[in-house]
Amino acid sequence: MSRLRNTWVLPVSLLLALLLGLLPLPAPLQPFRPYWLALVLAYWVIEVPDRVGLGVAFVAGLVADLLYGGLLGEQALRLVIMTFILQRFRARLRFFPVSQQALAIGGLLVNDRIVSTAVHLALGEPTLPWSYWWAPLLGMALWPLLFVLLDAVRLGRRGKK
Repeated sequence: MSRLRNTWVLPVSLLLALLLGLLPLPAPLQPFRPYWLALVLAYWVIEVPDRVGLGVAFVAGLVADLLYGGLLGEQALRLVIMTFILQRFRARLRFFPVSQQALAIGGLLVNDRIVSTAVHLALGEPTLPWSYWWAPLLGMALWPLLFVLLDAVRLGRRGKK
């Protein structure tokens, strides 16, 4: 019953992640914007791999490319690479404490920046300034909160008094 009741959580969380990426930030805070879509997608790949895989990552990336006005296919590529790595190591990651998962997610977010930089260099596009490399650290710091929040919503937990 709860499985059927909570089927809305996945699409709504991905939509919220896309919308968080669209929120305007002041110029000094722009380099610290976490890659919300990658964080939310990572949660779903770790927790519900039978529903979220490479296809969902690709489609979510294409939608993000269209919404954010970036290079078409770049975010799709980045999310597919991240999802592939997560699927490969999911059995180990799933049983790590959340603090160790945060370190692994931080590594994946740094890898995401490397892939993005490589794509931009290969196409002769301008790359992001060095200050944008702080965002993976913020994403790593936010992972435990996001994980607990999505877990509580997915499993339908409520605070008991």
